[in-house]
Amino acid sequence: MQQEQYKVHLESFEGPLDLLLHLIEKNRIDIYDIPIALLTEQYMDYLAKFKEFNIEVASEFLVMAATLLQIKSKILLPDTKVEEVNEDDTDEVDPRKELVERLLEYRRYKEVSSILGEMADEAGKRFFREASNLPTKHLPPKGLDVKLLWQAFQNVLESQIENEPLVANVAREKYTIEDKIISLLALLKQHGGNICFNTVFQYSEHKVSKSELITTFLAMLELIKIKRITVYQTSIFSPIYLKINDEVESSDNDIIVDNTET
Repeated sequence: MQQEQYKVHLESFEGPLDLLLHLIEKNRIDIYDIPIALLTEQYMDYLAKFKEFNIEVASEFLVMAATLLQIKSKILLPDTKVEEVNEDDTDEVDPRKELVERLLEYRRYKEVSSILGEMADEAGKRFFREASNLPTKHLPPKGLDVKLLWQAFQNVLESQIENEPLVANVAREKYTIEDKIISLLALLKQHGGNICFNTVFQYSEHKVSKSELITTFLAMLELIKIKRITVYQTSIFSPIYLKINDEVESSDNDIIVDNTET
């Protein structure tokens, strides 16, 4: 029985990044300073367990294994050519940089997925009266399906072009969900309590990274979930708008988010 339960647990990982995040959380590792040798060893142990229980290992898991081994080798055996380039240039690129960025982005996507799932479950609990035989007429939708909101955000991400310079280390994220909640509410008030969805992601004085966009979207979802703001369309297929819910009295500084950053 224990063997079957363990097999199910092994198959529950959605992909290699999901498994890596599990190991990072299990070992309480600082995601910005990953002990690559330890993580690689435990990751390879999991792959061995897959084979032990005759579970077919997807190619993406094997690619990640090769990536981890490559990063490990770069750390243990640094390229001697780098030292010959410039002795004054001490800012060597951390071999873990790309992996950390992928893990941070994946973790954000998981948070978005979790909140969207909660919103979808909540919407599924509601009962709607069947439509009466009234003349067909296009009316502004009362509420938005979470899939439509997610698609709108996907479009924002796809239109975002990043040209960030290569840096030696991955910088810790400057913005928290709480920060973005406060700035989003301030932005709404500047626009009279009403703003277009796309405008939220364009209204910035600096270059916006994908990570910051996701954090902003998470803040938006939190505000929708606690009914601090509402989303609507003026007609079918029209732009999505955000509006402050005046019926909900709340101090912007009193909003607390369960944000478990590593």
